[in-house]
Amino acid sequence: MQKSLHIDPAKCTGCLQCEMACSYENYQVFNPAKSRIKVFDFHHTGRKVPYTCTQCDEAWCLHACPVEAIKVDAATGAKVVLESVCVGCKVCTIACPFGTVNYVQETGKVQKCDLCDGNPACAEACPTGAITYVDADWTGLEKMRQWAHKLDNQPAAGNAD
Repeated sequence: MQKSLHIDPAKCTGCLQCEMACSYENYQVFNPAKSRIKVFDFHHTGRKVPYTCTQCDEAWCLHACPVEAIKVDAATGAKVVLESVCVGCKVCTIACPFGTVNYVQETGKVQKCDLCDGNPACAEACPTGAITYVDADWTGLEKMRQWAHKLDNQPAAGNAD
């Protein structure tokens, strides 16, 4: 069973525990600048929204990499950067439409969420349940239901009221 991160922005308080947990998991330091998950702050509304790699099926980062440094982890389904292969060309950072692949100046390589080998530190650390690690099929089903609900509430084509 594939699992994925599910983010519920309505539950995010902007505490940044996810960023701290991620940086500690990957670099053994509490430094949000090194985190692979970011909390975007909408200053004008006061809302906070966590975002990270969605491990998308198309995986444009994977296909764009000229040296095949991004592989699919068979156990988790995560698209993982192989640091020993990455040449730091940043093509994957350009290919990602969500901006979730980042270049790390200190290493000369890129980084992206790898789901922490199936135990995402961000989800473990989130005190409000805004970030959860759930069955990937469930998130897809929920998205389809939301889309269907939107379509049900739109006027039919050709009905000019």
